[in-house]
Amino acid sequence: MRKKNFLMRTGMAILAITAAFLQPLQVKATSTSEGGYTYNYDYWGDYVNSADFYNPCKVFTSSELGLDLKLKNPQGLFAEGNTLYLCDSGNNRIIELNRVSPEQLEVVRIIDKINGGSGPKELNNPTDVAVSEDGNIFIADNGNARVVKVDKDLNFIMEFVKPTDNTLDPKLVFQPTKLAVDTAERVYCIATGINKGLIKYENDGTFSGFVGATPVTFDWTDYIWKKLASQEQRAKMESFVPTEYENIFMDYEGFIYATKARTLEQAQADENAVRKLNLMGNDILVSNGDWSVGGDLYLGSGGGYEGPSILTDITVMDNDVYVCLDRNRGRLFGYDDQGKMVFAFGGNGNMDGYFRRPSAIEHIGHELYVVDSLDCSITVLVPTQFGNLVYQAVEEFDKGNYETSGDAWQEVLNQNGNYDLAYIGIGRSLLRQENYEEAMKYFELKYDAENYSKAYKQYRKIWVEEHIGWIVAVILLLFLVPLSIGKVKSIRHEIDTADIFVVEKKG
Repeated sequence: MRKKNFLMRTGMAILAITAAFLQPLQVKATSTSEGGYTYNYDYWGDYVNSADFYNPCKVFTSSELGLDLKLKNPQGLFAEGNTLYLCDSGNNRIIELNRVSPEQLEVVRIIDKINGGSGPKELNNPTDVAVSEDGNIFIADNGNARVVKVDKDLNFIMEFVKPTDNTLDPKLVFQPTKLAVDTAERVYCIATGINKGLIKYENDGTFSGFVGATPVTFDWTDYIWKKLASQEQRAKMESFVPTEYENIFMDYEGFIYATKARTLEQAQADENAVRKLNLMGNDILVSNGDWSVGGDLYLGSGGGYEGPSILTDITVMDNDVYVCLDRNRGRLFGYDDQGKMVFAFGGNGNMDGYFRRPSAIEHIGHELYVVDSLDCSITVLVPTQFGNLVYQAVEEFDKGNYETSGDAWQEVLNQNGNYDLAYIGIGRSLLRQENYEEAMKYFELKYDAENYSKAYKQYRKIWVEEHIGWIVAVILLLFLVPLSIGKVKSIRHEIDTADIFVVEKKG
């Protein structure tokens, strides 16, 4: 599963051990035994306990929200400013909520029908919702086989229906499940039974094709066997087909983050469960971490878990940290823009901060809102002091305040000396401050070969520029000394063999 070459790992380990003995790093590490359920993975893939990144603030159920009709199988969640839209799918409605504070959500209105249009007025099993910059509301009206667009007063504008495509089964019922809308109000949609990628509609409702289809993977032995097998045997074998996406999210820059459920073979092959799609549908996700972006590393059965993490939803903050929701294990996994794991926490259970069947995740600022479809609740998670420090370090770096970022990372180390990202973060801040030699020490300690290589190249360049005089002198010396010695020997040989000296010897 590991990406790096064994020899590179061994070499980096030797360098790190040497550096640790020669110049030990002074860190006031506090014990993480006080932490709750937050963890991470180190370079070797070992579980590392961490200070808590988030704390559960409050769990909102039907009674806390003051609803007369209890929530039933809630599925989708969308945040726009301080407004949350919750898809209460089992009750065929969307609940608009106003976030007053992390501890207070107020119901603004219930959306269960729309005004106008030639189709059904009542919503039927809405599974997702999105709001454009112009305030128009897009609803994945799953039971009515459409994506419907309405204005802020719920007046019908248009609808997006089953795409006209010859490759689709004519009998297939259009069942949109998840959607995203860009600034031009183009719609990207996931539908049950369609695995050709995201369905893309232009803002006038025209179907313009499929975007970002997942690559097909197969085993060569199975492929050869299919060629040799009979028709009956082939019918019983698993087909090589693309994987359907689980969910999508459009970030502030217009990139689409999409999650997909990985098979056990894909997880073992270190394949990412998250894709970042540009306008062309190409995956541009940066994955410079030691491990793939896919949740838990350990895939075996035990403790009620079986198989790899299933990332059922994703949300992306303005600092490019994206958080994935694992419906298999009830956990949340955060990654930075380099694909390195920032945190992991949660689990299956009835306690606050644990989930039974998580179905959706959103964020407002740094706060996280998680929907549990079985408990019919929304859990609000707020960052701890440790979490805020990490976010501060990340955001200061993005602003170009590298020294401030380094100071924040150092404070993170003071609270948790086992936090690998802090070492790498300090190294990156030193790298941007052109302190390459010091940056190399931090990268060595955490086996960050890529950043170490960047720092080493710059350090080598500066060293050569500073010592160019000595380098030229040594090169000239190495060239001239042998040349001089050879010349002296040649002259001596000519003298020894000259006729005048030979005659004198004979006389």
